[in-house]
Order: sequence, then C-alpha cells, then structure tokens
Amino acid sequence: MSNEVLVSLKNVGCSYSVRKGWLRLGRYEALKDVTLDINRGETLGLIGKNGAGKSSLLRIINRILLPDSGTLSYADNINTSLLSLQAGFIPNLTGRDNAIMGALMTGYTRKEAEMCLDKIIEFAELGEWIDEPVKTYSSGMGARLGFAVAMEMSPDILLVDEVLGVGDETFRKKSAQAMKEKMRSGQTVVFVSHNQPIIKEVCSSLAWLDDGRIRMLGTPDEVLKAYIDKS
Repeated sequence: MSNEVLVSLKNVGCSYSVRKGWLRLGRYEALKDVTLDINRGETLGLIGKNGAGKSSLLRIINRILLPDSGTLSYADNINTSLLSLQAGFIPNLTGRDNAIMGALMTGYTRKEAEMCLDKIIEFAELGEWIDEPVKTYSSGMGARLGFAVAMEMSPDILLVDEVLGVGDETFRKKSAQAMKEKMRSGQTVVFVSHNQPIIKEVCSSLAWLDDGRIRMLGTPDEVLKAYIDKS
C-alpha cells in the first residue's frame, strides 16, 4: 500500500431532508464529523449496523452527495466507481449499451469499452437478456450486470456496497472470488460488508461507523473484536 492519499475527508457532515408528518420536514444527520484518508492500494472496509452511514459515506466519496460541512479533497485526476445493488442503469437502454456506458463513465474510450464487452457479458451470465432493456431486468439481473462491469473496470477507487450476495450459489462464489482478486491486485477499494471472514481476508484497514461517526479505525482484527464485543 502506498502512502499517497487519494481522498481526504476532514470533519465531513451530511444530512438529508426527511418528512415528519404531512406538513413538516426535518433533517436526518447521516454523517457527523467524519475524518478519513484513503490511500492508494488500500482496501478499506466499512462496518456498522444498518443506518450507521456506510452507504452515505460511499456516496460522498463518489461525489453523488455533497457534504454539508467539512472538506473533501482529491488527488489530481482521480476517478471513482460505485458498485451497489441500488445503483441504477439507464432503464430504456439494453444491458449491452449500459455496460458500454459504465465503462465510458470510468474513463474508458469507446473502443476500449467495446473490447472488454465480451468479458462483461460472459461474467454476467445474462444470455440473450443482454440485448433487452434494463427496465425488463429483475433486481438480481441488474446487480449481476453492475458487478460484471465493475470487475472489468479499473477506476482509481472502486467503491463497493454489499454486493456479494448476488445470484445463485455458484454465481455468489464466483463473485466473491473475483472481488478478492480485484482487492489483491493493487486496486484501491472501499468496501462495505457484514461478511467478517472476507473482511479479515482482504481488508488492510477497517472503519467502524456508528450513528454517522467513525467510532474506531484500525486493523481488521482489532476493529472487529471491538465491534463484536459491543454488539
């Protein structure tokens, strides 16, 4: 792992508007005073209960959400890609066209995107569905395609939000193995998961989020022990 910092968050906070009754809107603080550096080649795991702020943190890093407070800085020319079961494609485009769009969005040229298309299609195992509009896909089919695209791409930072439960048992095993190989290849990864064996196996560091704050940051063994003791 390099000491080069790709992304630096300093005292970052993020909140959403939420409805409280018919006429009232309130604010929900998803992240509070988060300070964190992401280094090149690092596999940073994120753990915490549902609602702790893990997915919001990924979306902040991916620039989908903007922080309400604090600062967020990037090294020059850094691109990120978010792999999430909730990340949508363009519904009216086919799976094939969405795969090409996904590659283009991570900086590939059209020619490069088309060159890797066969591998994406093979990994996704969608058969003739690859040429059907994504709006006709089940959520599992869309997740397969998203996973296949992400495994073929090499953004500066790959952000992964709980995707290893996709498909049948055979596909899940293949996905887990592909993810492990990706993480070991030097790819910088920020990885949300509740799968403790995979966290221990592939993560170089682990952050425990609790109620929007980083409660602990350290090695996977020490953070998991503290997390389990508290749970």
